[in-house]
Amino acid sequence: MLKRFVAICSLYVMGAQLFASPSLCAAEIAQNRKLVVAVKDNVRPLGFRDAQGRLQGFEIDIAKRLAEELLGSSAAIEFQPVSNRDRLQVVIDGKVDFAIARVTVNSSRARIVAFSEPYYLDGTGFVTKNSAIRSEQELTNQTVAVLNHASTIATLKYRFPQLQLVGVDSYAAGKQLLESGTVIAFAADASILAGWVQESPEYRVLPFRVSTEPLAIVFPKGLEADQLRRSVDQVIRRWKAEGWLQQRANYWGLP
Repeated sequence: MLKRFVAICSLYVMGAQLFASPSLCAAEIAQNRKLVVAVKDNVRPLGFRDAQGRLQGFEIDIAKRLAEELLGSSAAIEFQPVSNRDRLQVVIDGKVDFAIARVTVNSSRARIVAFSEPYYLDGTGFVTKNSAIRSEQELTNQTVAVLNHASTIATLKYRFPQLQLVGVDSYAAGKQLLESGTVIAFAADASILAGWVQESPEYRVLPFRVSTEPLAIVFPKGLEADQLRRSVDQVIRRWKAEGWLQQRANYWGLP
């Protein structure tokens, strides 16, 4: 999939020195070329389908603008919705050019795929509809739901040793415990909780996080993919400097 970019973008990156802009690279790509990008289609507000079935969200915006930067048109893209289980494998197998699918950077994943610069700093937060809970101190001795086997469990136990954790198998199960009053809050990724409160405005995300986990674009390892990855890195750095990423995150209600 990525081989089509190698000859075209070979002058784009040379060593650590960048020599061209994405638009100059894109100018040499035929107009019928498209990026094939793995995305989520069920995670509001990162990637989800609206009432008309159209893909929307923060990560969808990023993918479309990358197509515009690299290929000259935001329509020069083919979305491939993926499950959490498959989002790395489709990259490794070369079925997509890259994935923008709520993937957090960690050392185990970095051994099998390559990551772009982060485009958003996610992390574990809490959602509740109890107006009395406003700070970390007010969670002391409270009962909080968390997904079973979530990586954040160890962090929660360290930060809140007196917190009573109740494991659940799904977000729906966690919400049931909240509705019944069995737990005071639910701990999960802040990006997921942002979508939660958009769909259920009686809830709110508490104004602090207990961890920081960068979200990044996933590329295959290797020289061919590395050339495109470094091109994308340059674009992401510019978006950060211009404030575009922050503006889109604010637009989609990300904390």
